[in-house]
Amino acid sequence: MMNLGMFFALLGVVAAVVMSGIGSSKGVGAASEAAAAVISDDPSKFGKLLVLQLLPGTQGLYGLIVGVMVFLNAGILGGEPVTELTVGLEYFAACLPIALSGYFSARAQGRVCVTGVNLIAKRPEESSKAIVSASLIELYALLGFIVSFLAVINI
Repeated sequence: MMNLGMFFALLGVVAAVVMSGIGSSKGVGAASEAAAAVISDDPSKFGKLLVLQLLPGTQGLYGLIVGVMVFLNAGILGGEPVTELTVGLEYFAACLPIALSGYFSARAQGRVCVTGVNLIAKRPEESSKAIVSASLIELYALLGFIVSFLAVINI
């Protein structure tokens, strides 16, 4: 039977991986839909659009990294399993920054990437401006990742 500490540690993993993954899939999906329309008219723009399609996917990766770290530190993949409720709650809380910042920043980044795709469709020479604009949102996903990372390694 699972104890409450382990339950909350696992709930944190689920939050980090699922929330950031949902945000990334929505962001990548939106950018890819917009890019597909442009590429169908002009396949030579594929390379310039690929970066915009990939950018919102990084948040899902950050969530996965935090989830694996909790698996390793909480004894899910070996070692001593979490038995105390307070420790499980600490892991849950540590996962929240990347869960929330990953979800919301990936969604926002996807929207900016869609506008970047539209910019490149009309003015391909401006692709660097589109990529820089979309990259600015990455900072907030990184901040959430860093906070979650530091919190997990200090539990």
